[in-house]
Amino acid sequence: MVDAIKPVFTAVATATGGRNGHTSAADGTVSADLSVPKEMGGPGKPGTTTPEHLFAAGYAACFGGALDFVGRQRKVNAAGAAVTCAATIGPREKGGFGLAVRLSVVDPTIPTATLKSLADEAHEKICPYSHATRGNVDVQITVEGG
Repeated sequence: MVDAIKPVFTAVATATGGRNGHTSAADGTVSADLSVPKEMGGPGKPGTTTPEHLFAAGYAACFGGALDFVGRQRKVNAAGAAVTCAATIGPREKGGFGLAVRLSVVDPTIPTATLKSLADEAHEKICPYSHATRGNVDVQITVEGG
């Protein structure tokens, strides 16, 4: 069963040409040429990106926002945390391709145990990307605090 949402904002983007094409947001805020990386047998054209890069950037930003939200609720300033997302693509055992994600959260101003607690709550309760990937994508989270 899908958990219904109350729409607040909708982003719209169109891609043409698949992984060797172009994608852009309807409002003009994102525009990127795409090419399959050499590691996947593609041309790996300079100055292009991949859907995995776009996904990683979006997940890192979204998770950082969720972390900041949880921090504010607990009166901990997590706004300066660096969130790095590594999105890996590869063949699945059952066929086709799948993703795996590694999130790294670093903030030397927050004790590691506190930062881990914030990250866990952000992942379990707040971040829409975490909700979307849960049960579908292996997501590993590491934290490094002060």
